[in-house]
Amino acid sequence: MARKYFIAGNWKMNNTAAAAEALIKGIVAKIGSQTKVDVAVCPTFTALDAASKALKGSTVKLGAQNMYTKASGAYTGEIAADMLKEFDCSYVILGHSERREYFKESDEFINEKVKAVLAAGMKPILCVGEKLEEREAGKTISLVSGQTEKGLAGISKEDAEKVVIAYEPVWAIGTGKTATPEMAQEVHAEIRKVLSKLFGEDTAENMQILYGGSMKPENADALLKEKDIDGGLIGGASLKADSFAALVESAEKLS
Repeated sequence: MARKYFIAGNWKMNNTAAAAEALIKGIVAKIGSQTKVDVAVCPTFTALDAASKALKGSTVKLGAQNMYTKASGAYTGEIAADMLKEFDCSYVILGHSERREYFKESDEFINEKVKAVLAAGMKPILCVGEKLEEREAGKTISLVSGQTEKGLAGISKEDAEKVVIAYEPVWAIGTGKTATPEMAQEVHAEIRKVLSKLFGEDTAENMQILYGGSMKPENADALLKEKDIDGGLIGGASLKADSFAALVESAEKLS
């Protein structure tokens, strides 16, 4: 099975419900009902209701930016799987570098979340990536491989195919710096080797690995042409309908 490109928008802490609705209408108007590329948007929790309604009848899927491991209970400020499913969420971003840094999420905790998302019938987008000092110390491959292995510990081969991996060089997020296509491909190829070791080559070949370090219309073609780059987890460029649609068009053109 040939892998489809996947363009996912991580809106982070941006957009009210009204702004989310307007942005989605703009995106859907521009990309139409294309099915060659998997597309998703991941708004804030407070915008999920408006986003879900605005996406009705389109081919764009809805995702969330986080989820807790428990189904309910005394976990102030957290959100459970069935609360996301109520709005037809298909994806959940997990282990983003901002969650790891600001909220001190460990690989083990992220792994629990991956299992919880899979158990709820949604697809995790598991983020892995290195900081600038780790890259400069030559630790990129060992660190990213370790995050991938720990994040997927105890996952079955059948469930693994539902997991999307996003490689996000932390030094390139929101900085305007981008890994060269060759640098990104090197890490993506190593991630696929880890997936092959864990789940076998066939499963690894079916799993989507996204690039999440400042992909934008100007560099998308060069990145997406690389063998193991299957799309992007898009930050800044996902907040404007024009730039997000341009990324979908780049992927569609290469499909």
